[in-house]
Parts: sequence; structure tokens; C-alpha cells
Amino acid sequence: MTASIPWPFAQRIGGLVAGAHPLAGSYHIEQLAATLPAVVATANQAVAEETGLALAGLPEVAVVSRREWVERNVSAFSSMLEPAERRLAERIERTGVDGANLAHRVVAGQTGAVLGFLARRVLGQYELVVPTGEQGDSIAFVGGNLLHMERAHQLNPKEFRTWVALHESAHRAQFVGVGWMRGYFSGLVTEMVESAVPDEARLSRLVDQIVSSRRAHTPVIDESGLLGLFAGPSQRAALERIQALMSLLEGHGHVVMDRLGDRMLVSRPRMSSLLKARRSDPRTALFFKLTGLELKMRQYEEGERFVLAVEKQAGWQAISLAWSDAGALPTLAEIRAPEQWLRRVA
Repeated sequence: MTASIPWPFAQRIGGLVAGAHPLAGSYHIEQLAATLPAVVATANQAVAEETGLALAGLPEVAVVSRREWVERNVSAFSSMLEPAERRLAERIERTGVDGANLAHRVVAGQTGAVLGFLARRVLGQYELVVPTGEQGDSIAFVGGNLLHMERAHQLNPKEFRTWVALHESAHRAQFVGVGWMRGYFSGLVTEMVESAVPDEARLSRLVDQIVSSRRAHTPVIDESGLLGLFAGPSQRAALERIQALMSLLEGHGHVVMDRLGDRMLVSRPRMSSLLKARRSDPRTALFFKLTGLELKMRQYEEGERFVLAVEKQAGWQAISLAWSDAGALPTLAEIRAPEQWLRRVA
């Protein structure tokens, strides 16, 4: 019996869906890799000044292919979920749940397909977890996607690369500049994963649900992602805290990127409108709807509205209250009602 999710299968599916950009492996990628460290250094300094968060040193900068991006993320997921997978496999061996092998393969296939689709679109990613499973401090850019956007829309390469770097540097500021954030995030994931093995009855229902979804060609992975598959009622609170945190971080990152872009980059309005149009593409919208990622994208938009509402009511510096300690972070309900968060923390 298969002991765990077949992650190599997820990588293969992801790689097939992602495909390869025509310029992958060309000298254009080498030139891109040579320019990005200086771009990230500039973005790093600008973000530190804008947010007031201290950013010591610089991150590692990697330019990867779509397939490599899939592999890095599959490796990170497999590392994060390893404790839960191990205990889940032991319970399956002990109880003999029918269909477990097929369920594992369905989860791997759908995970690979989602990552493969995203790999065709993602531009950059601040990496908290590196493929070895250790905590990282690196920004990975998908080189082919960056070059495609620049060429397809005749963007100024230096400005576009700086704009993307500002967003990823904002995420780095949140995890490096807020001393407790990295440990808090890791603790939330660990808390959920270590307690997320379902009892025998729920395990059997979960396997049946996954197998049925395969027959009906419906998605297994919803807005709660892979972690949500392992989460029962007792883990939902931790999952909601993770979702609230990601809404805040993404919303804050978008605002910082756009605000700095307005001051530093002449073409910021056009770049922003292009990416918004890209996200609203009917094919993309359908994919997000079918996989449940539509709700996750909406949460990020709610995070941006939260940050802007807090600034309007109490000033930009009020956002820094969220970085004081974990108890000051907004809940999901407060993300949607910023005035409640302000009353509580201010």
C-alpha cells in the first residue's frame, strides 16, 4: 500500500501542465539572472524605508523555469505535510481503508495540475520554505514568465522587474522585519499538520469523497488548499488564522508595491492594469472557480481593502500595530470589518 501522497507524480503532472517557455535556457535568461540581484537590492531598501521594518542583508535571488518552480513548491509541500502523512499512512495500514491508494494519487494529480497552471502565470515568489524543508530567505523569479510579460506588452524591463521585486520584498519585510512572524507562521502550520490526522470514520469518508471527486471530475482542493484536506473541525481555527494572516500579508504587500511603484515607476498604472486584466481573464477565472482558488483570491482582495481602510481611518502607521505581537493580528472577521480591529488594538 502506498504510504503517502506520490509527490513525484505531482511533479510530473505539474511539469506537463506548466510546459516550457521558448526562451527557457537561453542567454536571455542568463542576462535576466545577472540583473535581478541589483533590482532586488533597490527594492529591499525602498520597502524598508516605506514600511519602517528593518531588513538585514539581502535574500538569495534565483531565476527558475516553470518546471523548477513546480518542483520547489512540491518539495516544500511534501516537507510541510510529512508528519501528517506519516501518521495518516500508519492509520490507513492499521484500519485498511479502501481506496486510499487511489485517493493519494488523485490528491497528487490535482496538486500537480494546480501548481502547473500557476507556474505558467507566477512572476515571483518569496520563499519561506526551501526544497530541503529548511527555513529559507530567497526570492525566486520565473524567468520565462517575466520575459513573456515584458515582450507581449512592450513593458520597460527595468521598471517591470522592479515592480515585481517590490512585491516580493514587501513579503520579505513581513517575515524578516517582524521578528516573531516567521516562527508564528511555522507554528500555525505545525499545529495544524501535527493534529490533523482524522479518526477512522472521518478518514473513510474523506477517501470516499476524494475518489468520488475523481469520478465526477470535480476538484478536491478548495480554498483551504492542501492543508484543508488534513483539517478537521478542531483544526479549522488554526486554518482560519492562517487564512486571515495571508489576507493581511498579501493585502499589505499589494499596497506597498503600488505605493512605491507610484513614486518610483512611471509605468506603474499601466503595469497594474495589465495584471488585473490578466487575473480577470475568463479562462483564469474559470480555473480559479473550479479549484476553489477564486475564494482565496477574494480573501487577498479583502486584505488590500482592510489595509486601505485602516489607513483611511487611522493613518498609515496604524498598520504597524499588526506587527506588535500575534495577538494584534486581525481575525478573518476583522479583515472584513477593519473598524472592529482598530477598536480592539488601538
